[in-house]
Amino acid sequence: MSDRTGARQAAQSGGAEFLTADGGSAVALQPATPCKPGGDLKMRQILDGARQVFLADGFDGASMNDIARVAGVSKGTLYVYFPSKVALFETLIRDDRRRQAEQLFQFGPDEADVVEVLSRVGMALMRMMCSAAHLAHMRMVIGATAKHPEIGRAFYEAGPQCGGRRIGDYLRRLTAERRLVIPDPELAAHQFVQLMQADYFKAAMFGVAEPGDEAAIEAAVASGVRAFLRIYAP
Repeated sequence: MSDRTGARQAAQSGGAEFLTADGGSAVALQPATPCKPGGDLKMRQILDGARQVFLADGFDGASMNDIARVAGVSKGTLYVYFPSKVALFETLIRDDRRRQAEQLFQFGPDEADVVEVLSRVGMALMRMMCSAAHLAHMRMVIGATAKHPEIGRAFYEAGPQCGGRRIGDYLRRLTAERRLVIPDPELAAHQFVQLMQADYFKAAMFGVAEPGDEAAIEAAVASGVRAFLRIYAP
């Protein structure tokens, strides 16, 4: 499936790629309405419309005219909220990555089985990352970053950096409980993610493997968890 086909299918479903809270298959990120208390409904309306257009047409192909039309707002209203397509895309990236992090990285205070927790989080993360829509989104971000580094910065800060901090907090807790020995929990968090991405994710990213291969994802996560615990076991 091509980037455009996968992205367009996700857009036609009404949202971007996302993941169920229980770590299930990658599904569409549905429009987040109503907003949280105090939130701006018009802002959410614009972001939901922009998400559909960017997924369907890519960053370069998307126009503010199309975004206004799909969002159901006037072009004047759109520019009141966002002075440029770059600013809109950056805000959308931060919003979607924040919502993903809230669902992906959930660590209960009483979860005793480290292998089970790391495997659950790893499966949820890799299912999301290896979905056709997310791969298309990453390629779009990478392509736009050369001209607009603020887009790459937004993706990194709200995605890998935020995820590293959340996983790092969990690893810091395990270290305090002497269940693992980790000198730098945040660095170890990034190493954990990289161990799972070592093979299949990169093959899918570069079009060598089909996205969403459940067996390949399970094998990558199991191998990554084993390697991680060999490094940091007491």
